[in-house]
Amino acid sequence: MSLLEVNNLGIAFRQDGQTVACVHGISFTVDRGETVALVGESGSGKSVTALSTVSLLGANAEVQGSVKYDGQEMVGADERLLRKVRGNDISFIFQEPMTSLNPLHTLEKQIRESLELHQGLTGDAARERIIELLTKVGIRDPESRLTALPHQLSGGQRQRVMIAMALANKPDILIADEPTTALDVTIEAQILELLAELKRRENMGLLFITHDLGVVERIADKVCVMKDGMIVETGPTKEIFANPQHPYTQKLLAAAPSGAPEPVPQKAKTLIETQNLKVWFPIQRGFLKRTVGHVKAVNDATITVRAGETLGIVGESGSGKTTLALAIMRLIGSEGGLRFDGEDVHGWSTRALRRRRADMQIVFQDPFGSLSPRMTCEQIIAEGLGVHGDRGDGRPRRDLVAEVMREVELDPAMMHRYPHEFSGGQRQRIAIARAMILRPKMVVLDEPTSALDMTVQVQIVDLLRALQKKYGLAYLFISHDLKVVRAMSHKMIVMKQGDIVEAGTAQDVFERPRTEYTRTLLSAALDTGR
Repeated sequence: MSLLEVNNLGIAFRQDGQTVACVHGISFTVDRGETVALVGESGSGKSVTALSTVSLLGANAEVQGSVKYDGQEMVGADERLLRKVRGNDISFIFQEPMTSLNPLHTLEKQIRESLELHQGLTGDAARERIIELLTKVGIRDPESRLTALPHQLSGGQRQRVMIAMALANKPDILIADEPTTALDVTIEAQILELLAELKRRENMGLLFITHDLGVVERIADKVCVMKDGMIVETGPTKEIFANPQHPYTQKLLAAAPSGAPEPVPQKAKTLIETQNLKVWFPIQRGFLKRTVGHVKAVNDATITVRAGETLGIVGESGSGKTTLALAIMRLIGSEGGLRFDGEDVHGWSTRALRRRRADMQIVFQDPFGSLSPRMTCEQIIAEGLGVHGDRGDGRPRRDLVAEVMREVELDPAMMHRYPHEFSGGQRQRIAIARAMILRPKMVVLDEPTSALDMTVQVQIVDLLRALQKKYGLAYLFISHDLKVVRAMSHKMIVMKQGDIVEAGTAQDVFERPRTEYTRTLLSAALDTGR
């Protein structure tokens, strides 16, 4: 008997008096000590399938078929049984740690809650277990992190905390929904190795949901490929990758960012220039809040970026990548030389800074979190025009919105829709359009493809390169996905604990890395398929 048996599962949701089916009669099993991967693009039904295993879907869900855990039927099970199984026998790791963690509770309190509920651990015993878990998932100096709140951690660190919480009770089945999306390649390699080790040691079943086929090839024993709510192909991982039968599987396996950006014109002017840029955050203690030290987020960063050029910024979580970009945009304070378009940024008055903001735009990692759910697509894209004006163009704003939507390959007829009515890739295109409508000179791209399917990643990379060629944009491209970095970047810097440890052309860094740290990053990327 399999540990988890899903048989002829169908899921539909009641919406506005109608029933919308999203999963159609799928079947698969997960045995003890086996890793089964559910792969497919956003909207294919992977996550709702996983949530249905312990009845975590909303009240408007209609579930048919059978889901059995260790011989017990989960569909229609009473709440007492489900409470016993959830988080204890079947545990989850979710994709968005910031929405899964309580923003008002410390890390220690959130992990302790599960240990107290399912194992009865309290006091020092619980604290020791928490420190052990945080150490296993790669949190440095875990004792000092126990009192931290989620917003005080990087995205990768928050995901590691979620993984620690899921592993706390040694579950029989671990359901991991895009668990490594926010992690840098070295930590991703560690987490995947940890999950594989736990699976072997605890004889645990692992249901792994992802769009990253490199990860699937490395860890999965069996693959189920989902499209439009159906499993279109299933089988052993080696067979699926070596000889895919379904056209959709073939399309997924062929999707990977490739190529290189257009060469930078020789006469391109220097747009961004830093000299020994430093960002240190004070550590304050005591009643009088005396400064007793500093968190050295960025140390002596010296870079140049020309118009039409992309600088790729890579490094582990907490290495200072985003902090450097925010300092260049003067969204946080810094010391040292900083020039933008030939002007000393530190010398700008508040009025001058506000005037130049339109030239410096940013696209964030999570398109759903960075778009207001109460604004239409048109209002979101046009918001910057309300702040900065029409940038010298006298056309109606709706016309400008329609033009930029076409540039990012969105249908202007959809401008009245809200963010939740778009796919992840479409939401990222809206975020790009919001930045591009102001015709900026420089755009910070902070992990813009990490939450997207592989096929959508390719589309976004092609879009960004086309926009750069058309408008001569300078990009600061922050990512832990080195395949995407190589496809986007002219130059690269590698950061470690606030320091730039390597810099050069993208080709030189990838083919002739000079430091051991860079070689470790590249090796980890190769191991995880990134």
